[in-house]
Amino acid sequence: MSTREISVTVNGTAHRHAVEPRLLLSDFLRHTLGLTGTHVGCEHGVCGACTVLLDGDSVRACLMFAVQADGCRIDTVEGLGQIGALNPLQEAFHAHHALQCGFCTPGMLMTATDLLKKYPLATDDEIREGLSGNLCRCTGYQHIVAAIRTVKDDA
Repeated sequence: MSTREISVTVNGTAHRHAVEPRLLLSDFLRHTLGLTGTHVGCEHGVCGACTVLLDGDSVRACLMFAVQADGCRIDTVEGLGQIGALNPLQEAFHAHHALQCGFCTPGMLMTATDLLKKYPLATDDEIREGLSGNLCRCTGYQHIVAAIRTVKDDA
């Protein structure tokens, strides 16, 4: 199989790799770069667990080929913060118990990061609308909405 060399900047670090044209961005992040925070759930773009930021916009990494990200900046959940130094959104998720099993959390955090940068999110309904492409089977969303509201109100 032929490969194509791509250059991407992931969480501020430049990477250059030869990849097969059919390699999904989610698989590139998880298997080539070892960034396993990008979860793969449905593999159809429905659940949102694989959400990352591509040049500042949220995208489903399971619906993109790695070669489509050539020359782009990618931000994954690993770039938000780290143990002992969480970013405000991660802190709010923790404080509001906005996670249970944690499977959807990386995608929720990345989608919320995008929403907080781009939209006024004046009401909880607007937050819920913004999250409508991310599925959670554990929380009922109320705690997630409260966490995002806290960050929005503190900004």
